[in-house]
Amino acid sequence: MPIYIMLAKFTNDGRKSIVNNPGKIMEINQELDDVGAKIITQYALLGNYDLVNIFEAHSNEVIARVSAKFGSLGIVEPTTMVAISMHDYVRELGVAKIITE
Repeated sequence: MPIYIMLAKFTNDGRKSIVNNPGKIMEINQELDDVGAKIITQYALLGNYDLVNIFEAHSNEVIARVSAKFGSLGIVEPTTMVAISMHDYVRELGVAKIITE
């Protein structure tokens, strides 16, 4: 199943919401599970982003719904990327090399 990385920054309203109700993060996680994405792991970050979420989902379309849902809550501004395993990446580079030769 494809892996996706979501980096997120809290909005001002998001910071207030999380400080007043830290359990909100877990409530949101359950909602995301309901739309077809499985959270593999999450971390709070110190730096340019506040959160990193690593998901599994069946398709780009599912993760697009997840990203839109996250953003629509007004708590975070998400940036979502697809991740490719290093094994698959190296394999594809080998295929590309064969095609160009």
